[in-house]
Amino acid sequence: MIHRTMSRRVEVHMLPSLCSPVRLRGGIAVVIDVLRASTTISTALSCGATQVVPCQSISDARKLALGCDTETPPLLGGERHGQIIDGFDLDNSPENYTPAKIAGREIVFTTTNGTRALLHSTEAECVLIGSFVNLNAVLSRLCNADQAIHLVCAGTDGEIATEDVLFAGAICRGLLAAGIDLAPHDAMRLALDFFDNNSNTQQQFFEALSCGRGADNLAQLGLQRDIQFAATWDKTDLLPEFTPQDHCIRAMTDSAAQRHNSRFQPFNS
Repeated sequence: MIHRTMSRRVEVHMLPSLCSPVRLRGGIAVVIDVLRASTTISTALSCGATQVVPCQSISDARKLALGCDTETPPLLGGERHGQIIDGFDLDNSPENYTPAKIAGREIVFTTTNGTRALLHSTEAECVLIGSFVNLNAVLSRLCNADQAIHLVCAGTDGEIATEDVLFAGAICRGLLAAGIDLAPHDAMRLALDFFDNNSNTQQQFFEALSCGRGADNLAQLGLQRDIQFAATWDKTDLLPEFTPQDHCIRAMTDSAAQRHNSRFQPFNS
């Protein structure tokens, strides 16, 4: 990570509905749905998927997949209410996106919260996908950018999700650790305090990530392994970026993530 002193406007939007798409224009948006869309998208691309195409509705996803004229049809992935959609190839569990299943394949993807947050953010100049599994790749990109940064939390069914706020706070702390001054912003302070107060130990961090409604929903479905997966830092240096021109998410390997001398490390202990 390149260390330098500067002031940067970083806004944390704890729900997509709390920021107008127009407000994102000219900036970098980081879409955050830790449990689970942003974690799954990052995992899918790191396991060899060629691209992920986000859709807001199930019907849009089916139409897009059926209308594809490529020799190898895309896979359908996603969930509603945490469970696989009838007729889809994959759900929203990151561990199911293995190289054996998805390498070389396009994935048409729709989820309850994450893809909606992504499609809400397309007015931004650059749209990245952020999760703990690629946190330092996101940080490296943000440290080397000049635009305003918008951290857009997907939430859960229209309510603030603690795990998304935790990630936003981690990004803010990482930027500060890289010597970047953050312009005052109330929601940013709340996210930063939440991360700082819950990152002294790995157990404390995991409990904070697991305390929200989204984690409760997954636990009720027997999907605790997805929570564990999403709590793992830096499984990949790939950086998913959404390109509005062709409506696709593709992976970039951020060269800064490969060459920086110090990475933001989890936990204070």
